[in-house]
Amino acid sequence: MNKRRILLADDHQIVRNGLRQLINGEADLEVCAEAATSAETLTLLRQQDFDVLLLDISMPDRDGMDTLRLLRTHRADLPVLIISAYAEEQYALNMLRAGANGYIRKDADVEDILTAIRTVLRGRRYVSDVVADLLTQRLNGDNDAPAHQQLSEREFQVLHKLATGKSVTEIAEELFISVKSVSTYRSRLLTKLNLKSNAELTYYALKNGLIE
Repeated sequence: MNKRRILLADDHQIVRNGLRQLINGEADLEVCAEAATSAETLTLLRQQDFDVLLLDISMPDRDGMDTLRLLRTHRADLPVLIISAYAEEQYALNMLRAGANGYIRKDADVEDILTAIRTVLRGRRYVSDVVADLLTQRLNGDNDAPAHQQLSEREFQVLHKLATGKSVTEIAEELFISVKSVSTYRSRLLTKLNLKSNAELTYYALKNGLIE
């Protein structure tokens, strides 16, 4: 049996070790390469062929959403499974909207992680019970859903970057958009979240587990 080739991207060696041991124990799966940064991930994707990418959200040089956006420019067909320490309520919907094929917690059951990998390898989206509930809430217009779940993909990116202390100019450079556009997104998300300043925005992100 030909094993499916997996690229594992996570900045924590201990996490990569655990996932590699789990995956390589399966007859049909193999971790063929590992990356600790977004730059390493994108380089490996240009140099080698993989069947699926397991991608962490928090990387030291670029967050998972930016990495996903960049890799989609030259590997639009590659299945990407987000594997994260963040709860589904915090990031799952935005990552799926950004082009991920699935989202699962790092502390999920072993069988659930393997099921998620095989699901995206079959060309399907992996949606956990929690994510399915979140999607239902959005479709039903549930007012109890966190306000940040109503943000657009770009607004959510700007929210995360502002909350981590990046300037409007830095964000514009990272997202390849104008400073004016970043300021517009900032104004929109402050209005949608009913906030008045970057300090309140950072507090909101901390309270909702969007940053550590």
